[in-house]
Amino acid sequence: MGKFAKWIGGGLGWAFFGPIGGLLGFTLGSLFESVADKAVLDQGGTTTGAYAMSLLVLVAAVMKADGKVLRTELEYVKKYFVQSFGHESAEEAMIMLRNILKQHVSVRDVALQIKQNLDYSSRLQLIHFLFGISIADGIIHPAEIKTIELIASYLGISTKDKDSIKYMFVPKTDSAYKILEINRNATDEEVKKAYRNMAVKYHPDKVSYLGEDFKKMAKEKFQKVNEAYEQIKKERKIA
Repeated sequence: MGKFAKWIGGGLGWAFFGPIGGLLGFTLGSLFESVADKAVLDQGGTTTGAYAMSLLVLVAAVMKADGKVLRTELEYVKKYFVQSFGHESAEEAMIMLRNILKQHVSVRDVALQIKQNLDYSSRLQLIHFLFGISIADGIIHPAEIKTIELIASYLGISTKDKDSIKYMFVPKTDSAYKILEINRNATDEEVKKAYRNMAVKYHPDKVSYLGEDFKKMAKEKFQKVNEAYEQIKKERKIA
């Protein structure tokens, strides 16, 4: 049994209820028989299982954004999960994802349930996952980007924070400044202050309660902030 199965089996917390819970019965039953029983034992706060299931449901919503799900998209998503969690966990995640894709996913209802139960840092990490998966094939999909932005709004993510994460993946003039949530005309001191603020906001320890695997993925976002800052420092010759 891989990590995904263990995470789900360890408890689904609040995800066992509401719109996400409505997607679970069929999905879990297709993967392994005893998980649903085990999940009922832990219906408290946020668990890694609840977070993992939230991610899968939102990934399904993004993949269906353009009205079709291509085999190539599934392959890229699987590759992303393999890199993140390993082959066995990726296989389990893809089984669950394929079954979620067969069902109707209300983006608004699911996102609002997640907003009510996840802290802001964890919601930021979900948006980072979604942008990463969306452009994993090297192509910017306008319909998927639009859906992710809609999800971000439902999750209560500020426009600046959403854009900061978006421009970690989508090339744009002044992307480094966008990532730090400042304008090009900012002073050197404002640049330094912005970096300090973003380093705190995106620090991997903010999601450490989800376990080392998700904390490891959060380091990618943290690294993008560092890279943006280094780029600006080099450009401005800031010591």
